[in-house]
Amino acid sequence: MINNSSYAEKILECLLDNLDEGIHIVDSSGRTIYYNKSMGKVEGIDPSEVFGKKVNEYLENVEENSSTLIKALKTGERIQDLIQHYSNENNKKVITINTTVPVVVEGENVAAIEIAKDMTQLRELTECIYKLQKTNEPTKKHYTFSDIYGKGEEMKEVIKKAKRASISNSPILIYAETGCGKEVFAQSIHYDGLRRDKPFIPINCAAIPATLLEGMLFGTEKGSFTGAENKKGLFEEANRGTILLDEVNSMEPYLQSKLLRVLQDGCIRPIGSNKTIEVDVRIIATINEEPKKLIESGKLRKDFYYRLSVISINIPPLRERKEDAPMLIKKFIQQYNKILHKNIEKIDDKAMEALLEYNWPGNIRELRNVIEAAMNMVNYDAILSEKHFESIIVNSFFNKNNVDIDNLNIDKDFSLEKYIGDTEIKIIKKALKENDYNITKASKKLNISRQNLQYKIKKYNIN
Repeated sequence: MINNSSYAEKILECLLDNLDEGIHIVDSSGRTIYYNKSMGKVEGIDPSEVFGKKVNEYLENVEENSSTLIKALKTGERIQDLIQHYSNENNKKVITINTTVPVVVEGENVAAIEIAKDMTQLRELTECIYKLQKTNEPTKKHYTFSDIYGKGEEMKEVIKKAKRASISNSPILIYAETGCGKEVFAQSIHYDGLRRDKPFIPINCAAIPATLLEGMLFGTEKGSFTGAENKKGLFEEANRGTILLDEVNSMEPYLQSKLLRVLQDGCIRPIGSNKTIEVDVRIIATINEEPKKLIESGKLRKDFYYRLSVISINIPPLRERKEDAPMLIKKFIQQYNKILHKNIEKIDDKAMEALLEYNWPGNIRELRNVIEAAMNMVNYDAILSEKHFESIIVNSFFNKNNVDIDNLNIDKDFSLEKYIGDTEIKIIKKALKENDYNITKASKKLNISRQNLQYKIKKYNIN
């Protein structure tokens, strides 16, 4: 019969050994009693060489007193999400985010557990992208207001407001759905504005973990944590210029609080420093959800929102300004004629009608992708027509599903937007069911991209 205690021990060991996170456990004297394979990969060390040793005995550049495991043992306090910089046995730089907790039994600290998430590659990739952005700065195409199209009165007013904002230094909050061109507006405000000759640094807050984002924004000071270097943050890099905080609502509340201080005082404090640095940076922030909903859900601090939205710009979605679609389609055809070496003159009436009736949940970005896909299907034709599109979008709602338009009851409570949405949900559910809920097969059946189908499933909350 299997010993239950031994059985549980084996299960726990198997679980810990197969985690992506590194796990390191030391006893009350600071000597290693457990060290999983993932931690070995992070530090480039064979786990068998670590057992029975203290951290400073196998990592030469780490002093015993600076070890978070030893600190947790001595103080009995939890250390949460601390960035660690150090070199492993092969002198390779390692960056981890560590949480260290003491194990307390009857009031005594008998062990400490460290959970490490390897962020080396992500940090290197993030810094590489940022360096490439800076390297390409002189030759990179910048958007200006001449790249923004709007025939309707509402859109014209939005453009006018953005132009007035460009000659100001106040913070700006841009709200729009995904794919509406928030960065196009942000760049236009900067490059047509007072700071046009100074840096413009965009940063996607949703793509970078909070623990890395803080250091990137504010910088670090040598000695603030193991292996830390004096490093300028993006606010110093952008001094006298503009920082674009894309999807700022994805930023942790404590970081929003820090940014609020920057907006109020014009000063930053690098991580680990007790000195403040004055910066003159204009902040443009973007969100893709309604501010009221974000505040109610706790994703956006109310005080931060009010300070950011000194100037508030709301870009209407494409479905509310269909009159701009023909102009955008013409622009995209001209653009992809050059890129794809085509000679398309225009789009025919039937295809245009279908595109104008569609609701465009992905907005301008989705329209651009649809035009690009269609133009890839052209051989020698000079006119884009129905046959070039993978799916004539509105027809997929009506013709393919035999909707009886003639007998459709259009009364005073009728909503075309809701009707199309409800119909789209039914079609997606039907396609998923018929294809055993395989997204790839269902997207082929619907003649749309897999990414587009995933977007719609998420949008309509389809299980």
